[in-house]
Amino acid sequence: MKICHKYRVPIVPFCGGTSLEGHFIQTRNGITIDFRNMGEIIQLHQDDLDVVVQPAVGWERLNEYLEAYGLFFPPDPGPGAEIGGMIGTGCSGTNAARYGTMREWVLSLTVVLADGTIVHTRQRPRKSSAGYNLTNLIIGSEGTLGIVTEATLKLAVLPQETSVAVATFLSVKEASLAVQEIVRKGIPVSAVELLDKEMMKCINAAGQTSRDWREEPTLFFKFGGTPNGVKEQIKETRRLAKQFGSRSFEFAKSKDEREELWEARKEALWSTLAMGGDDYSCWTTDVAVPVSRLSEVVSETRDDMDRSGIVGTIVGHVGDGNFHAFILYNDANKRTAEGVVHRLVERAIAMEGTCTGEHGVGMVKRPYLETELGIEAVDMMRRVKMALDPLRLLNADKVGWQRNKRRPIGQTKEARYRKREIIQIGVIGHK
Repeated sequence: MKICHKYRVPIVPFCGGTSLEGHFIQTRNGITIDFRNMGEIIQLHQDDLDVVVQPAVGWERLNEYLEAYGLFFPPDPGPGAEIGGMIGTGCSGTNAARYGTMREWVLSLTVVLADGTIVHTRQRPRKSSAGYNLTNLIIGSEGTLGIVTEATLKLAVLPQETSVAVATFLSVKEASLAVQEIVRKGIPVSAVELLDKEMMKCINAAGQTSRDWREEPTLFFKFGGTPNGVKEQIKETRRLAKQFGSRSFEFAKSKDEREELWEARKEALWSTLAMGGDDYSCWTTDVAVPVSRLSEVVSETRDDMDRSGIVGTIVGHVGDGNFHAFILYNDANKRTAEGVVHRLVERAIAMEGTCTGEHGVGMVKRPYLETELGIEAVDMMRRVKMALDPLRLLNADKVGWQRNKRRPIGQTKEARYRKREIIQIGVIGHK
């Protein structure tokens, strides 16, 4: 890092390579730091429920290691994701409904700044009010403020009992309203996943699961806790699902049944890809809204896909208002697919939501930051960036730096002029 700083060489950190918004694409002539050889689990503090790891440790491998100790690390993004990238994007996954996102599960970080300075953001206790929260400043910064070389992660105790259930509904709206009520009643489900009708059709057509599924909007639930607690959670969830029109409700009575019922959720993305074949690519995007607006945004997005003639599916971590759209496109209809994606993001922001629930900003979502947060907030981000990396060497042109090609919704002329000023400030130190 010191050598790159001396010779002004841009740097992009790289871990698992599973990010979806162009986070690690080089925009300038520079180098990529590949962390594949920094994948050690350094030390487990079993009594303190934390573990120290290097950035290239995969979350799946970490949980395989922790299982022998009766522990686990709750954030569960896509297969292949590694801790460094998970910190960079502030990711989450299916367990976020109960356990929250990456921000809740990182205690401290070792970070190398652009000039080679090594910073330890805090010590190991579960709570600290000592100074600024530097740990959370780095989480979600997508490698633009510093490079993580070590992380201390909080751990949870494996539940005594786990189970899953599947409920089908006549419409996405009914399923979404059921989720809202389950959340509002405080039922501690570990995960609530929504798969729309088109997704269930894709899963049946792909034939990668051991059974045929009802081709209706479907909720997949995970439960965890004591045996009696899990029974109570299933009972209450079933009652509320029926109240909102569920047409079927199945729950697992054994480990084999649990794996079978969750099988469709695991195959969602791959089943959508199989529908397109070699001629199509899949645009995977996500947004999040307040849970009370979930049914509205999901229904409108489904209608938009159908009107546009696009083959697309919806799957969501709907327990916290976050959902994903998988959109198949080729050269002939790429513009149409782009329109669906842009309207989806604009729709979510208009509902007081966010352009990205867990994927991060990268290059793709940059045009929407000012729309969502305002020029003042993005200005503040740039000032933090300039304080820590005045030469703009770390993952250049990401998050909020490049001028928008699309004018954000409702942006005033004054805000556009202010933006030009900030961009001019940003290029200081660059040829």
